[in-house]
Amino acid sequence: MYALALATDYDGTLAENGIVSDATRAALERLKETGRKLIMVTGRELADLESVFPELGIFDKVVAENGALVYTPASKKERILAPAPPAEFVDRLMMRKIAPLS
Repeated sequence: MYALALATDYDGTLAENGIVSDATRAALERLKETGRKLIMVTGRELADLESVFPELGIFDKVVAENGALVYTPASKKERILAPAPPAEFVDRLMMRKIAPLS
């Protein structure tokens, strides 16, 4: 079987304690050099992911924010897949001091 792409999570898969090792980074680069596509799928918010993994550009696509957003690092284009929750719902969570909330 020949794989055309690798889709992987960040936390606990690529990163250990939030950090991607040099060996893992090198393995991703070697895979990319074969012409295969790299896709990251994560629950993290995009801004947070970019701050902890500045090498995000190695990926062809990033599915972030628990599937709510698709990001293309090469063009920096974001495509929202799910609408924001209703304001009333967010207000109720805030009133109940649900945290963290983002």
